Amino acid sequence: MPKINVYLPDELAEAVKESGVPVSAVCQRALEQAVRRVTAIRETALGDLDLDDPTARLAHFTGRARMVLKLAVEQARADGAPSVGTQHLLGGMLAEGGNLALHVLRAVEIEPEQLGRHLARESSGTEDDEDGTARHFSSPAANALELAVTEATALGHNYVGCEHLLLGLVAEPDGTAGQVLRALGAEPRLTRRAVAAALAGYVHLRAQSQAAGPAMPADTAKALATAVRQEVQPLIRRIERLEERLNTAPEA
Repeated sequence: MPKINVYLPDELAEAVKESGVPVSAVCQRALEQAVRRVTAIRETALGDLDLDDPTARLAHFTGRARMVLKLAVEQARADGAPSVGTQHLLGGMLAEGGNLALHVLRAVEIEPEQLGRHLARESSGTEDDEDGTARHFSSPAANALELAVTEATALGHNYVGCEHLLLGLVAEPDGTAGQVLRALGAEPRLTRRAVAAALAGYVHLRAQSQAAGPAMPADTAKALATAVRQEVQPLIRRIERLEERLNTAPEA
């Protein structure tokens, strides 16, 4: 049987040894799940989208994430595009309107309306040089979907949500959506930290609202954005200080 080496941070490796966790079984289970999810993504990305539900294979995607994909397909067809590109995935995320990814973007000071304007300006072209009517995902869009699965797995999540899709779009180097997001400041490391903070804040706020009774969605959204912004501010300040040093450094 082939062997795969797994490298762990020193502290985690010591904790694993002390606890006696069956590393091989855990890794095998995690890899099996990741392979199934990536396979489902590839089958969906490469398959024919002329189906009643193009997201039928993606049971591990949340309801909102599946809705984003459906809206992306609809936008691509409305545009007469040959494929569903990353710009359509991001457009679907904006059109869905209530997902966690939008709260993350607001926390890093990117307003959805601002993002929509930039996306419209940069989406005049297509990511595949083909004729037709959106029968499949473009190569960058398929890559972004695979990266979303990778991000979810890395965070230890057994689902893929809009926040993971955002991370996939930010990390994908060639698509229109990633270029627009990064130009507005959604750098991968910052966005990943903001997603982690948003998820932690969401769990905390949900527990509070359940204890206190029904809360207004607007209040919850505002509190969540504030919590995430506080979490990512130290990283933003470090990046700004680094940029200042680079700008003031003497030229060689």
